[in-house]
Amino acid sequence: MKKPAISLRGLTVEFPIYDPDRSLRRIILKNTVGGDIRNEAGESGRAVVMALNDINIDIQPGERVGLIGPNGAGKSTLLQVIAGGYFPTRGAVEIKGQTSSLLTLGVGVDPEETGYENIFAGCLYRGMSRPQIRAAIPDIVEFCELGQYLYMPVRTYSSGMLVRLSFAIATAGTADVLVIDEIIGVGDAKFSEKANKRMTNLMASANTLLLASHSNEMIKSFCDRAIYMEAGNVVFFGDVDEAIERYTIALNG
Repeated sequence: MKKPAISLRGLTVEFPIYDPDRSLRRIILKNTVGGDIRNEAGESGRAVVMALNDINIDIQPGERVGLIGPNGAGKSTLLQVIAGGYFPTRGAVEIKGQTSSLLTLGVGVDPEETGYENIFAGCLYRGMSRPQIRAAIPDIVEFCELGQYLYMPVRTYSSGMLVRLSFAIATAGTADVLVIDEIIGVGDAKFSEKANKRMTNLMASANTLLLASHSNEMIKSFCDRAIYMEAGNVVFFGDVDEAIERYTIALNG
């Protein structure tokens, strides 16, 4: 039997919150953090957000898994843990092979460094080796279409130029596990179309894919299984159509 590409055992992520009774804090939590909010016994003025609660799943090599559920269900937190952005409070995470993620554009970009320097640093941040980076640079340069600006500090770039560079770095090369949190249009109309084609090719060539999206059609197009999440818990993991049906029933219930 093959070893899972992703194995999660008892995965739990908690965020401690101090002074939780302040109304502004409650508004922020309600809109940006998922999971259950509970008071912690013996800790005065302290609450804990249970972002992920005892997750146990195996994803096999080659599987394409969609993540569905309402805002605050824990989808993004789960992807961040798999991508290495968050460490679990409890439990174990095992990833087989190299992971590439497209979660937040611009992470790690240094405005004082040149475009080329940021390409190298950004690829290192993604876990690429130096030979892999050298092989990927021509594709990144061609795709972002920044020409001589790549020799200039990133602080001189417009927001659109920064998006082009960040997206090109984030989608460079290949990986054993590809993690994507929602697909959004980037840049102007021409570049957005180019970026969408690149994303489509990237997902089609991925060995193992995890894709969080609010688009049922996107999930159906690229995924063969789906995880339906609510309040930091896995409600269902299995057939895509059944997962979407269960989620739809819950929304309309």
